[in-house]
Amino acid sequence: MTQDPHDTAHPHDGHGRHADDLEVRLILEAIYARYHYDFRDYAGSSLRRRLKAGQQRFGCANLSQLQGRVLHEPEVFRSVLADLTVQVSEMFRDPEYFRALREQVVPVLRTFPSLRLWVAGCSGGEEAYSMAILMKEEGLLDRTLIYATDISQEALAQAQAGVYRVDQVPLYTENHRASGGHGSLSEHYTAAYDHVLMDKALKERIVFSDHSLSTDSVFAEVQLVSCRNVLIYFNRALQDRALGLFTEALCRNGFLGLGARETLRFSAHAGEFVEIAAKERIYQKRSA
Repeated sequence: MTQDPHDTAHPHDGHGRHADDLEVRLILEAIYARYHYDFRDYAGSSLRRRLKAGQQRFGCANLSQLQGRVLHEPEVFRSVLADLTVQVSEMFRDPEYFRALREQVVPVLRTFPSLRLWVAGCSGGEEAYSMAILMKEEGLLDRTLIYATDISQEALAQAQAGVYRVDQVPLYTENHRASGGHGSLSEHYTAAYDHVLMDKALKERIVFSDHSLSTDSVFAEVQLVSCRNVLIYFNRALQDRALGLFTEALCRNGFLGLGARETLRFSAHAGEFVEIAAKERIYQKRSA
């Protein structure tokens, strides 16, 4: 492991890493106590890397100095929060996932008179709009409500606006095509200068809301939960908590989509699901 330039201990001295771990725990406790954002059960290595980025950006000698600024300077906290809730997404990301939903999940969703979907960790809204487009193309949007949740207010504001850079559109378009999309993606947005605005009909079927998988509870019964590239940032205990929320929210025979990077295999809730798309990690809740 490369020695961090801000560590004062010798590279072979465990005390430097121990102090580093202590500072990480203290700043996370401070953030929870002051702002009620709970990152204490997030994966350690990822958190440390992101906190170090904030430390360097604000010219702090160590994380203890950054902690003081986070507690007393809200603008510093907002910047650090953006680091901790890294927002990386794109429309129809991993097209095979959406193709599997279209081919293996949608036929079952058609049997429900009304539909509620939960996109957990919605980031800037790309996945929520992708889901809305899929449902519209399958003729289900009019009876669908999509809950799109995240802990980042900045991400939720971007998602609510539904405005994306036009230079991202070729990638989005290719993803949509590869996902089995019907027609053209351009049917679902309006282009203006260097941005595109998502169609109002899509926005009307999405509820964007603040929700923490660390601290909040279930808010609705749903037929599908999609939560991708989120659980990888949690430790095992928090992963199980989140998966417990999803299990509780899902109706009988409802679906859970985790994407290729996450799995139910080692979860306490694995026995409550059957796998229906192995590569894309899509599961169906058992009926009993």
